[in-house]
Amino acid sequence: MASNTKNRHDDTVLTHAGRKPFENKGIVNPPVYHASTILFPTLEVYNNPAAHTDVFYGRRGTPTTFAFADAVTELERAHGTVLTSCGLSAVTTAVLSVTEAGSHVLMTDSVYGPSRNFMSKFLSRFGVEVEYYDPAIGSEISSLIRNTTKVIFMEAPGSWTFEMQDIPAIIKEAKKHNVITIVDNTWAGGYFFKPLEHGADMSVQAATKYIVGHSDALMGTIACNEATYKRVDEAAYLLGNSVGPDDVYLAARGMRSMGTRLRQHQENGIKVAKWLKSRPEVKQVLHPALPEDPGHEIWKRDFTGASGLFGFIMEQPSTEALANMMDHMNYFGMGFSWGGFESLLIPVDPRPIRTATNWEVEGQTMRIHIGLEDVDDLIADLEAGFERLKQA
Repeated sequence: MASNTKNRHDDTVLTHAGRKPFENKGIVNPPVYHASTILFPTLEVYNNPAAHTDVFYGRRGTPTTFAFADAVTELERAHGTVLTSCGLSAVTTAVLSVTEAGSHVLMTDSVYGPSRNFMSKFLSRFGVEVEYYDPAIGSEISSLIRNTTKVIFMEAPGSWTFEMQDIPAIIKEAKKHNVITIVDNTWAGGYFFKPLEHGADMSVQAATKYIVGHSDALMGTIACNEATYKRVDEAAYLLGNSVGPDDVYLAARGMRSMGTRLRQHQENGIKVAKWLKSRPEVKQVLHPALPEDPGHEIWKRDFTGASGLFGFIMEQPSTEALANMMDHMNYFGMGFSWGGFESLLIPVDPRPIRTATNWEVEGQTMRIHIGLEDVDDLIADLEAGFERLKQA
């Protein structure tokens, strides 16, 4: 293999990063190591394993996990990547690694619901104060930073309401006060946005979504800069975080096709979003790649593309009418998660989980994930669903 791998483009990274075939008898994919116990050849190595080998206990990592972590590190332009069992564990491990009793954490009000639950219901029990802020705050975040502020947590766009955040402006203010910045980068997959290139300390992903891409494995990633990597790695180890080798294999395999899939998700998603705009049942489409979206200019400035997840607002239907629409969809499944090859559609209500801001949009909020099906079939399925809605 050629030795010049610096500054290679993302699609090349996705195809080659983490693979060392000629260290594995020419095999294209990294081998899957199933391991708990690791044997040491001598007492000297046993007494100081970390000084002699990277592999000394299965939970600490194997060549399988190292290969995938190296690939994510290169994709996210990071110093190192820590793997966790799911996206939520990536969020919790990242935050726990840099907080302690008495810390103050600033978290966007548009954050993923389970992340909010962890902050409000668990972390607060250990003397960490969590304060939520308006996603649109930008540089005004400085007014909320205290001497005890340890972390500013961002997510762009929000996974239910799809507000964009001015991440560079927030990071600039955070650096003035030596505050750690963490970005949930799942929507962009590490492909359409690079938080660490904008100065963030960590980029967390539910790799369950676009990296795995096939709705069959759970995985979390924390891509770190040099200043935070050792702290996060140690926190993951102390918390007992562990990832199964077969799940790592599925994540690594999914990663190879992620660029192609994401471009198709983007194309299909924008076509459906534009079609939804034309429908009388739809009051508003929540998609930052659309020019009329409030976050479009930020998205256009900072991101290189859009994934297949967005939202829309319908006139408020009755429960019966909504069920008549949803219960008979051919291609849109009702299910949590997203990022797989299949399309999904669920009704959501952001109002109960907003505290710093109010979700004042009237009507039924819908979250939609556009998969890899033919877009005309998806539109026909939605059109038939709207007809059932009207009939009810």
